[in-house]
Amino acid sequence: MKILILNAGSSSQKSCLYDLTNNQLPDHPPEPIWKADIDWTVTKGQGILTVKANGIKQKITLNSDDHRQGIFKMLDTLVDGEIQVIDKLSEINIVGHRVVHGGTDYSEATLITPEVKAAIARLIPLAPTHNPSHIEGIEAIEQVLETVPQVAVFDTAFHSRMPVESAAYPIPYEWLEKGIRRYGFHGTSHKYCAEKASQLLNQPLNSLKIITCHLGNGCSLAAIKDGISIDTTMGFTPLEGLMMGTRSGSIDPAILIYLIREYKFTADQLNTMLNKESGFQGVSGISADLRAIVEALNEGNSRAQLAFDMYIHSLRSHLGKMLGSLGGLDTLVFTAGVGENSAIVREKTCEAFEFLGLKLDSEKNNNSPVNMDIATDDSTVRILVIHTQEDWAIAQECWQLYQSKIDT
Repeated sequence: MKILILNAGSSSQKSCLYDLTNNQLPDHPPEPIWKADIDWTVTKGQGILTVKANGIKQKITLNSDDHRQGIFKMLDTLVDGEIQVIDKLSEINIVGHRVVHGGTDYSEATLITPEVKAAIARLIPLAPTHNPSHIEGIEAIEQVLETVPQVAVFDTAFHSRMPVESAAYPIPYEWLEKGIRRYGFHGTSHKYCAEKASQLLNQPLNSLKIITCHLGNGCSLAAIKDGISIDTTMGFTPLEGLMMGTRSGSIDPAILIYLIREYKFTADQLNTMLNKESGFQGVSGISADLRAIVEALNEGNSRAQLAFDMYIHSLRSHLGKMLGSLGGLDTLVFTAGVGENSAIVREKTCEAFEFLGLKLDSEKNNNSPVNMDIATDDSTVRILVIHTQEDWAIAQECWQLYQSKIDT
């Protein structure tokens, strides 16, 4: 069985193809037989397509910023040239899409129908940099593979069972009825990591109180009890919560009113500032990349130091909020680019919670851990570093839906 995954960002398209022999789900995530990424940010009006397959890596310049045409070119590499892995596109059995926003309509992976596609389009105002890209990917596949089923796996789905006291905002109730509530994001990653934590610890998921820390350019935490997300840091949009690479995270909303009144900011200017010019980028003036921040602070750059200290403060503060929701903690999980690779972030985060009996093993922490426990033996809380595999999580959802479709 061949499962194609499309994971579209606002300025990127990441894809991979899994080939499941005997149509069975393996016990451990397999390597895709083909991976392709398109980066639309390198050169204006162009894209860079990078494809890896058959032990070969190719870079192809796309002489247009037409995202749909870029997807067609990307799909061509599956069946053509040195990186060909299948004879024809019709060998693909099912296609899975990561979709950022599903609103309150979708609480699980869903076969894409015209109604589902319309719902994704209707939610564009809540995810204006992502949902349009998802529609482009879905429609591109429809043109090339008309009869192949497509599946939407929603980032918001895992958080859909949050209790209303976690989901609602303290504004007039009528706005909750109109859909202004906390939706949460990175759900596919949080769910995967919680399940992986259960496996690594050899304990039932429904017996654990877990906080998962998805720390990348975008960052969010989730409080997970009995396998259910009961609280999370991102909210109505992915802007709320932690300080991030270019996003501010939560700030006093009166600041926006002040900027509108005193400096005549428009909605578009506020959106750009808060989503693209804040976080590490805005405070440091150097970069949105933590690696560049750490390098600069080691050279004595005071703004880089401030940016790092603010990031750790934000992370600790929001962890405290998740602890309050859970009423205890069995396992703390670090994942995504920063969470998996930054020993200093893990160290500084854990320092604040030693009073809980949480103890980090420095040697394990500094030795590039992957899918392992980095707590000391006598720590009362297990600390895990887990390599998140969102694409494989999406592929698993596709497999389940495909099997149920066959059975019916």
